[in-house]
Amino acid sequence: MSTAITLQHIQAPIAQEMRDFETFFANSLKSDHNLLDRISHYIIKRKGKQMRPMLVFLSAKLFSEPTEKTFVAASLIELLHTASLVHDDVVDEAMTRRGFFSVNALWKNKIAVLFGDYLLSKGLLISCQHNTFDLLKIVATAVQQMSEGELLQQEKSRKMNVDESVYYQIIQQKTASLIAACCQMGGAASNVSEDIQKQLYDMGVAIGIAFQIKDDLLDLGFGGDIGKPVGADIQENKLTLPLLHVLKNGNAQQVKFVKSLLKKKNLVTADLTAIQNILMETGSIAYAQKAMLDFAQQAKDILAQFPQNDVNIALQRLVDFTIQRNK
Repeated sequence: MSTAITLQHIQAPIAQEMRDFETFFANSLKSDHNLLDRISHYIIKRKGKQMRPMLVFLSAKLFSEPTEKTFVAASLIELLHTASLVHDDVVDEAMTRRGFFSVNALWKNKIAVLFGDYLLSKGLLISCQHNTFDLLKIVATAVQQMSEGELLQQEKSRKMNVDESVYYQIIQQKTASLIAACCQMGGAASNVSEDIQKQLYDMGVAIGIAFQIKDDLLDLGFGGDIGKPVGADIQENKLTLPLLHVLKNGNAQQVKFVKSLLKKKNLVTADLTAIQNILMETGSIAYAQKAMLDFAQQAKDILAQFPQNDVNIALQRLVDFTIQRNK
């Protein structure tokens, strides 16, 4: 695949659906409360890549033309994802999101938390209004897994008690579960069998894990700009895959240095340069890159079992975009 994959390439088979979705989603957020409408408008105008709704539509259109249920599924996912971002910014005391002020920065924490709750309630209402309780079950499961993953990460980070099996458990729950839900919901909206829904879910897990490992690499300054300071994960005591590898395979001096950085309050440029050199010397970057590519290939192997059409090609491109992106 070309390294110049763009979102426009990926969206091509669902371009009209994504345009229609913007209207559907904006309408789903409308309320009689001026403050809620102002915040909703602010959020909509600063939307991200919308990869999750794209995954819903692509997973659905892989098998049949999208229906109203597909739009409900995409809205449920986007409402949940946006709510989780708003709440995360409060927890992390983040003042920016995608280069703009966060909701909590503009409207303070209390309103931000309440707005996140409002988004979740909107998702519940939309599902009930359209009698899509099968979709609601998928979303509820994803919310549970995301919460469990976040709590597990908090617990293990404090104790510095993480090995690879725990790392994969955390990222599967915290990150991959929502991407997997997107793929499964797309299939459910197209009324595919439970076996195919399970395959779609597994594909989403593989994409989600590859996505997170890419984030691990970006955070360490390898491959682009993640939109936050390099080394942010280290400062938050998050043991990412390259760091786990160096702690297990580095020599005593390297391991001691990395552990000292994980305890340091403020990293300087020299610290980051030193750890980047160690990660290269120990093969930790190459190790993480190989793991990322392996999970991407798992997703493609599942895609190979599905209908071979332009949507399948778009999904393959999305997998490549996930691991080739520079932010």
